Amino acid sequence: MTPLCASSALAEGQSRGFQAGGLKLVAVRKDDRVYVYENRCPHRGVPLEWLPDQFLDTSGSLIQCATHGALFLIDTGECVTGPCAGQALRALPSHEADGFVWLHRAESGDH
Repeated sequence: MTPLCASSALAEGQSRGFQAGGLKLVAVRKDDRVYVYENRCPHRGVPLEWLPDQFLDTSGSLIQCATHGALFLIDTGECVTGPCAGQALRALPSHEADGFVWLHRAESGDH
């Protein structure tokens, strides 16, 4: 397991970008739960944010790809509008314990 950040560093309704194990990641806290996805739009494979840690739409209720405006549900990663509608962000297993957000790492070769 890899610690991403202290739990207190990701407030409710906030998003943050991270790098771990060679991957770019996005973490979002919604309803006191943390969701972690690979920071890669399924449409073009580009990072989602246009500014550091800016992954949410103006309402703060959806993850937004800054390149083409695709919108993703925070709790499932599913694209609900945009050029990749019906596709989804790649969820990465994580959990919170001992005051930290932890990323579970797959064995090398697992995807």
